[in-house]
Amino acid sequence: MPHASEPDADVDTLLLRAADGDRDAFAGVYDALARSVMGLACRILRDAAQAEEVTQDVMIEVWRTAERFDPDRGTAKAWVLTLAHRRAVDRVRSVRASTDRERLAGILSADREFDHVAETVEGHDERRRVHRCVAALTRLQRVPLVLAYYQGMTYLEVARSLSTPEGTVKSRMRNGLKQLRACLEAGS
Repeated sequence: MPHASEPDADVDTLLLRAADGDRDAFAGVYDALARSVMGLACRILRDAAQAEEVTQDVMIEVWRTAERFDPDRGTAKAWVLTLAHRRAVDRVRSVRASTDRERLAGILSADREFDHVAETVEGHDERRRVHRCVAALTRLQRVPLVLAYYQGMTYLEVARSLSTPEGTVKSRMRNGLKQLRACLEAGS
């Protein structure tokens, strides 16, 4: 009957050969250990997709760092599963830290007090600028805009109230809005 350590010895030998660049030997290591790595990662992460990512990351790390394996310190399986455990725990910590940062950002933004004084001052300043810029318009531009925006009239209603063709009212309002925008942008 074969000893339980023989399969481990085979994997140890494959990993040592992989450390020398033997791709076929690494394929043997992958076949022998990837399922165990995936199982460990699943138990730690409790998310199959993340466990698959960790498994791939670990197996790539095994290929790149196979020369670090020391058979005098333990089996290849133990070495690879130690790498997997570390990587999975790092992933849990990373996800937890990210979640904590998002939660903290949400709490901070939700608890940030509304500055009523600053908002009131900014509102008064904005209104003063608008009134100054509206006053700078010609009467032919200002009156239709005031009727439309402050009285809620449509183009047609403004045209009728001023006894002016609708197209003329639209043109005056368009030109007035352009000048108003330029005045407000200049005052910013």
